[in-house]
Amino acid sequence: MTDQDHDTADNTADRPPALPPITDRATFQSRLDRLRIREKAHTREGDAIAAARRRLPMVEVPADLQLTGANGPFTLLDAFEGRRQLIAYYFMWHDGHPAAEQCEGCTWVTSQVQELSYLHSRDITYAVFCQGPYEAGRRYRDFMGWHIPWYSALPSLDTLLEGRQVGMMHLVCYLRDGDRVFETYWTTLRGVEEMDYSYALMDLTAYGRQELWEDSPPGWPVVQGTPADHIRLRRDGRPIPQWPRLEAGHTDDLDPQHP
Repeated sequence: MTDQDHDTADNTADRPPALPPITDRATFQSRLDRLRIREKAHTREGDAIAAARRRLPMVEVPADLQLTGANGPFTLLDAFEGRRQLIAYYFMWHDGHPAAEQCEGCTWVTSQVQELSYLHSRDITYAVFCQGPYEAGRRYRDFMGWHIPWYSALPSLDTLLEGRQVGMMHLVCYLRDGDRVFETYWTTLRGVEEMDYSYALMDLTAYGRQELWEDSPPGWPVVQGTPADHIRLRRDGRPIPQWPRLEAGHTDDLDPQHP
């Protein structure tokens, strides 16, 4: 890139973002009413997909598959906490890496899930199944200030994620029938956006998520970052929600050997 190219890029970055066209209230409402028809169709299609999801068959999973929790060995059946259903998020883990290098995507979606009482009211337990060792993962959970059930799935990971890519983010739903456990649904990649509210709210705004892949008008802002950081979930070398935890004085030391 030449010096002139750098100057052009810098000037472009410094420009204020483009704005939607200005109109009167009646025209604005007319355009919104047209969009609302598509939104309602989208909602109804989502309802229809959920109905089809409820009609999927299920596959049995060994109920005694071992997890690791605060008190040592734990089973998949134990993770239900006596409830009928279980939603497990499989948190990616980079073993031996510091907190700043842990998965920004898993940190993003896990940060969204805080209030569990609504799930519990429908006989559903939610838990994180970390794909790394328990103690380091637990320290990460505590650093992030999450108050959610957290287990290591390492002892049984290959069986739990049979036929899927271990090390990838996964959201898996289970159903318990007595002492038997069945898997009823799973998703990955953008499917885990079901856990998020930040992007859903961004999608309602004029500028959206401000990411490179979005279909936006010319001149719309795009969050700056490295080419590889295409979903912009890191800032200054860390997953975004780590910064307020550090500013509050929380330690991000994941070494179980340190007090």
